[in-house]
Amino acid sequence: MSAEENTNVQPETSADLNKDRRNWLIATSVMGGIGGAGVVLPLVNTFAPSEKAKAAGAPVEMDITGMQPGELRTIEWRGKPVWVIRRTPEQVADLNKNDANLADPKSERSPDALTPVYARNEGRSIKPEYFVGVGICSHLGCSPNAKFDKGAQPSLPGDWLGGFLCPCHGSTFDMAGRVFKNKPAPDNLEVPPHMYLTDTKILIGEDKKA
Repeated sequence: MSAEENTNVQPETSADLNKDRRNWLIATSVMGGIGGAGVVLPLVNTFAPSEKAKAAGAPVEMDITGMQPGELRTIEWRGKPVWVIRRTPEQVADLNKNDANLADPKSERSPDALTPVYARNEGRSIKPEYFVGVGICSHLGCSPNAKFDKGAQPSLPGDWLGGFLCPCHGSTFDMAGRVFKNKPAPDNLEVPPHMYLTDTKILIGEDKKA
């Protein structure tokens, strides 16, 4: 740079230096505040319950709009599969034909945790047409398979009227989730607390109005 050019450059005054110092301090404080917030928020979120945790024991709604006779729908409640089955008129009529072969046809020995009082009937249901049950075998927690067709099938008797077969150890249940005699499963399938909010909506996990 030439001497002539140097004459155009003004040296920084003490006021300029102080101004720069103040700007630098402000910028540093702001960034520090942002960084601090970034540290605090995760800690706060750690102690707040997650949406999954809040929902773990909460009731869930099942929409049964348009369900056809013989159809099964599944929804998760408390980490368990809950079946809602719309039984056909024939399946409802066949329920009393199984009684002699069932271990607990009236759910009399079943605790309330497995069969609420309002489900201690032939269909183990509030409405005869619909069965609401937990799809977990009472033996070792396997999930039974739906076997709704009538008649002899592999691992099923010739007079089979429809129901469920647990593939793990061969326990069988009828269309009301009632276990057959002389099977490994000790109890009927669980009927969860539930109630009808409308004709097409079932609340599973709560039964205050049932």
